[in-house]
Amino acid sequence: MIKDLTDDEARRAIVLKWGTVDPDVLPAWVAEMDYALAPPIHDALLDAVNTGVTGYPVFDPGGRLGEAYAGFAARHFGQRLDPAHVIGTVDVTAGVRVALDVLSDPGPMVLPLPAYHPQLDVAQITGRERWDLPLDPDAETAMFDLDHLDRLFADGARTLLLTQPHNPCGHVYTREELEGIRDVVVRHGARVISDEIHAPLVLPGAQHVPYLSLDGTADHAVAVVASSKAFNTAGLRCAQIVTTDDDTRKRLVEVPMARNDSWSSLGAVAAIAAYEDGDAWLAALVERLDQLRSLLDRLLAEHLPDTRMRRLEATYLPWLDLRSYGHRDPAGVGLARQRVLLSPGHAYHPGLDGHARLNMATSPERLTEIIRRLGAALTG
Repeated sequence: MIKDLTDDEARRAIVLKWGTVDPDVLPAWVAEMDYALAPPIHDALLDAVNTGVTGYPVFDPGGRLGEAYAGFAARHFGQRLDPAHVIGTVDVTAGVRVALDVLSDPGPMVLPLPAYHPQLDVAQITGRERWDLPLDPDAETAMFDLDHLDRLFADGARTLLLTQPHNPCGHVYTREELEGIRDVVVRHGARVISDEIHAPLVLPGAQHVPYLSLDGTADHAVAVVASSKAFNTAGLRCAQIVTTDDDTRKRLVEVPMARNDSWSSLGAVAAIAAYEDGDAWLAALVERLDQLRSLLDRLLAEHLPDTRMRRLEATYLPWLDLRSYGHRDPAGVGLARQRVLLSPGHAYHPGLDGHARLNMATSPERLTEIIRRLGAALTG
């Protein structure tokens, strides 16, 4: 069910990832997959365009979009949600900003590092400081230090921006880890915004636990979700803020329209099709990514055996520790020497040398060439 795009098809369809680089560059950077659109989404969008669905979306919370996501969450995560508690927003980063603006007390926002790079600025946009919670790059686990989190809250932080599953570390937080986070947050009367956009992309061996499925989280947390990362529809602009608390929902739906950017009607069409009819395609995608995860392990052992990488538990975005090869910016070296483009690690963790984020969501043949080129660049 997963159709690989040719280079020419990718340049036409994936205009940022492929269309902004020179023809001799092999792109493995921004988080878009080199696959054709899932047929249910393709068909739904084609029908919507033929019908002329290009106007404003329905702004009421819940509705068919809320019902579609609630059904998806029940099937995939065992989470029971009231569809009326699913509120549209333009994308996940905007949803995080809205939640900070509307729900969080004044005070710093804690951001575990490395982090998805737009998150580095979202606190400042809302007039808050960002307080970093860096992960030790030599730690065996990608779970951050709860004692450090406790100290940051004790010093005045009021919100934790939690990305789970994590991008770029690919870590799926266990129930025990999330309960530990919850206990620290509750102790300080703080808030959690849980970015769960990668939840559908958990790979075999791990299980996504929605933060809001834990006891004692409804009154201090929201999740921000979207179908866009799992179904390759980021340009269609439709995400959802999820709450399980009536008062939180009331505060979110009563904000002025200008404060919550309008999502797209076609984005809602795509999201509904993904949530209602995309299960088979998503299962095939996860199977493909699991195969690529194994292939990546073999390729790294052959071409870059001194790479350190925690086992990828979710996403298609492995976080590579390449410090042993002696380059401050291995992504830059890869581009300059072998025309392969990864995302530089310092974009996710300012000041951290020797790391890069790889996008492996491509064909096995391209992934093989990506790692061959990267190996030649860093060891040649």
